[in-house]
Amino acid sequence: MLKTLQGVNPLLLLVVATVLEVSGDAIVRIALHERAGVARIGLWLAGAVLLSGYGTLLNLAPFEFGRVVGLYIATLFVVWQLINFAFFRTLPTPAILVGGSFVVLGGAIITFWKPA
Repeated sequence: MLKTLQGVNPLLLLVVATVLEVSGDAIVRIALHERAGVARIGLWLAGAVLLSGYGTLLNLAPFEFGRVVGLYIATLFVVWQLINFAFFRTLPTPAILVGGSFVVLGGAIITFWKPA
């Protein structure tokens, strides 16, 4: 599987891993707070599978995680807002948008700043 991932764009891998992580978290949150019985167990298991897929994909990706951590955090913030709207119909507040701008800017600095 590692050889299969060698030719994939690292940004695509980060986006897919982030979608798995945030979707898994949202589904677990729904299971814990909005469902009961068999539905809770089924949703919790679905969330666990997505979270496991996130961890597996990120750890099989052919790049050093320390090199792309800034990009990952920026991607995580953006995807989190999209999934939060998709699952919970919640728009980000102005504070989240301003703070998130700093998160994305910081991620870009961490990822792309090359020492002179």
